[in-house]
Amino acid sequence: MSELRRLRGLLPPELQSWVSVEATTAVNPTLILSEEIGKDEVEVQIDMVKWEQLATDQRNLLFWHEVGRIQNDTIPRDGWEMAALAIGLGGAVGELWVQDGLLLVLALSLCGVSGWRLWQKNNNEKTLQELTDADERAIALATRFGYTLPNAYKSLGSALKVLIEQSPKKKLRSKYEARLNALKKSAAKAKSKIKETEEVL
Repeated sequence: MSELRRLRGLLPPELQSWVSVEATTAVNPTLILSEEIGKDEVEVQIDMVKWEQLATDQRNLLFWHEVGRIQNDTIPRDGWEMAALAIGLGGAVGELWVQDGLLLVLALSLCGVSGWRLWQKNNNEKTLQELTDADERAIALATRFGYTLPNAYKSLGSALKVLIEQSPKKKLRSKYEARLNALKKSAAKAKSKIKETEEVL
């Protein structure tokens, strides 16, 4: 419980009133996951067993990654799309039977919108961009909480390496690998920027 309390202290002040941090009760859970639990309430759920195996700096950066997702408003929403798609398809079949043109168009529109949203949700490129944006936010938050830029990059990089090693699923592993590659590029860019600044000074 002291770890959860510590993590709550790592939330930026502007999030503390509506973001909670809890230990997950799910079976075979994800290491860390955020979900909306109310209109203006988000819960960060942590698998404490796996979490305790990570170093404190690694935990901090992974936690701030999740905070970055909340700040960027890219946490997964309730899956209404599948229900809407099912209703739309059912409605379209029904309207074909009774031959009401307007309702058929409405049912097909519902299918189109929910199908498009599902495609967007599962679009790998978009998902990866959201994850790397959250990593950038995590680095920024770490520096706000007293980390040097190199240490922030090192801590997140080492955390991702541990997750790559521990991930049995190939899809999840490749997601972590893509994030690590993006992080390395970002670190190299930041390093050259610091070098340029030093040369100017």
